[in-house]
Amino acid sequence: MGVGKTTIGSLVAQKLDRAFIDIDEEIEKQYNMSINEIFAAHGEKAFREIEKQTIRSFCEQPLKVISLGGGAFMQPEVREICLANCFVIYLEMSWEEWKERLDLLIDTRPVLRGKDLKEIEELFYKRQEAYAINHSTLTVGSKSAEEAADDIIESVKLSEDLR
Repeated sequence: MGVGKTTIGSLVAQKLDRAFIDIDEEIEKQYNMSINEIFAAHGEKAFREIEKQTIRSFCEQPLKVISLGGGAFMQPEVREICLANCFVIYLEMSWEEWKERLDLLIDTRPVLRGKDLKEIEELFYKRQEAYAINHSTLTVGSKSAEEAADDIIESVKLSEDLR
């Protein structure tokens, strides 16, 4: 969450001439509601089910660059779907770097609302465990979106060469 998945993913898609799919945006279009409104109206459990079905649908389509919401990969079934059908890249950022972005995230991320810094840090590290299960990790750090996109493309090319 807040690491630049949408920005970087759309650049990768553009450079590879592929469609870019932001799962949260697709859900918002489908339900004509923001993620915050879906959480408020239906709760997190219902949202996660909607999210899982949307992810399944797009993961089964070839040649797409897909960006998942930060909590999606916490669902074991979503991880299995993604790992079986896609090349999963984890955009890694340290707690210290990510914490600096918190002010930009707090209002738009329903899972952060009402949590203190300690609870948010616990959520950050809990998610790291799930995110560690991937095909490739890219440490974003201070890289520009352009640099990160180029690194991802090289990683994808390398993985295809190794097959």
